[in-house]
Amino acid sequence: MIKLKAPAKINLCLDILSTLDNGYHSVWMVMQSVDLYDTVCIEKTNTKTIEIECDKPNIPSDKRNIAWKVAEAFFNKTGVENQGIRITINKNIPSSAGLAGGSTDGAAVLVGLNKLFDSGLTEHELCEIGQEIGADIPFCVVGGTALAQDIGQILSRLPDFEGYKIVLVKPDRDVSTKQAYDTFESKSNIRHIDNAKILHLCANGDYENSFRYFENVFEQLVEVPERVEIKSVMRQHNASLALMSGSGPCVYGVFKNETDANECAEILKKSFSDVFVCNCVKTGCEIFE
Repeated sequence: MIKLKAPAKINLCLDILSTLDNGYHSVWMVMQSVDLYDTVCIEKTNTKTIEIECDKPNIPSDKRNIAWKVAEAFFNKTGVENQGIRITINKNIPSSAGLAGGSTDGAAVLVGLNKLFDSGLTEHELCEIGQEIGADIPFCVVGGTALAQDIGQILSRLPDFEGYKIVLVKPDRDVSTKQAYDTFESKSNIRHIDNAKILHLCANGDYENSFRYFENVFEQLVEVPERVEIKSVMRQHNASLALMSGSGPCVYGVFKNETDANECAEILKKSFSDVFVCNCVKTGCEIFE
């Protein structure tokens, strides 16, 4: 049996550039892994099937689960015969939150199966399999701090985003990423971000000055009423940046001071049940047992 840590991600900034001919969207994102982890266990069985078990009843345990789809794609790609595997997922990352909870579980399955079956696939090959299932999976395999382009699978390493505390807040609502992108299709007045300025600052590790330019265009497309309150509390506690992650509804704050982050989290816990204080991490999914 193999156990893996599957970290959540946040979008330090996110822009949607266009709709591609294949229906996907061209995006431009600076992404960061944080130490809010799901745990994924993979073991061999003799059932000749893919079994999914999850401790959250709202998560599907059949072919709808990204982990199932990734496992099937792995066996098809490698030609390894599936004598039977069981994937057990313990969820800590809120679902439908903009934190890539499903994608990071899928990435963990790829990394774990590669090790379990000694397949010898490179990180690039794992990402190629993953991108066919979900655009965030390649980043979740690689992790750390990266610029993601095209549909998200073109990744460029950036200097480590370190020395900050991240406060995550998930309001008690879900957001459909598909609906969010559908809204983009219907709007003609999207305010885009200054990608060139952001890339120059990030490439030189100047995140302090990049904060003033970071935005998430989904905030123009997705209505999350609690977002204003959450951001207000974060700014009152000296957050350097407060944004929605992905298509939401999760909102995060970036803090230079640990005490400010902890005090902010305590205030937010009075109104919201899903509040986390996180560190940034430099890797994606990792085997730990």
